[in-house]
Amino acid sequence: MQVVTRRLGRLSRRMIYQMEEYSDKTRVLSSIAGSIGCLEREAVPACVGRGFRNIMTETKQSLARLDSQYTSKRTMFIQTQNTPNPTSLMFIPGKPVMESGSMNFSSARESMASPLAKKLFLIDGVQQVFFATDFITVSKSDDHSWSTLKPEIFAAITEFYAADEPIMYDASQSSSSADMTIQDDDSEVVAMIKELLETRIRPAVQEDGGDIVFCEFDEDCGVVTLKMMGACSGCPSSSITLKSGIENMLMHYIPEVKGVVEADPDEAELEGEKAFQKLESHLSH
Repeated sequence: MQVVTRRLGRLSRRMIYQMEEYSDKTRVLSSIAGSIGCLEREAVPACVGRGFRNIMTETKQSLARLDSQYTSKRTMFIQTQNTPNPTSLMFIPGKPVMESGSMNFSSARESMASPLAKKLFLIDGVQQVFFATDFITVSKSDDHSWSTLKPEIFAAITEFYAADEPIMYDASQSSSSADMTIQDDDSEVVAMIKELLETRIRPAVQEDGGDIVFCEFDEDCGVVTLKMMGACSGCPSSSITLKSGIENMLMHYIPEVKGVVEADPDEAELEGEKAFQKLESHLSH
């Protein structure tokens, strides 16, 4: 009885220590399951009887729950979807990405705000990362192929979700939700522009792996300035989308709108792009 009790105690402690210490949970679980099998095959004293078998049953049930928990975290089915931009690809993890709004990362420096974005920018060839509520858009450089990049991107996304990390270190960060919110001091025209963008235009743009952010409306000349993100940023057909799609719709419903233009890259984006190009040039020599 004492020998069996001591072995059960050691087995329980082993489960706790190994589950905390090792990152390869699957290997540890398999090892523990083998130990339980060996212990069950040994001769059990009659004095232990039903109590021992009850303990072993409870131990195996706990092991099964842990196995299910870690296996579900390590196994993901990530879908991909093409976009109109050949250098951008949508990755759909089947799990929430952003709780609300969206976030765009155009440089490795900007990616420091997100554990997942950091992992993706460590992959050679990744130039831009975009998060929406249920998908991730990754943009690559022209000299890298998707056949090479996709396995690394799959691995980075799977590792991120397995680690249960937050998508953003600062949960309040979001680049588009706040910009589309109608504020108390917005004029009637600005409120109408934001409402149209949010309800009629953004859903269609997001289907192609991108997003748009309202920047400003110049009441003197009637021009709306928007920022294109994700697959829309740098897309060869983005100018057609901007003029033929967005501009026509806004001008049709809001007479005060006379045109739509894309915002110029801000200073931080330009510096990040220059730094990335400099690094690529250095690595190629």
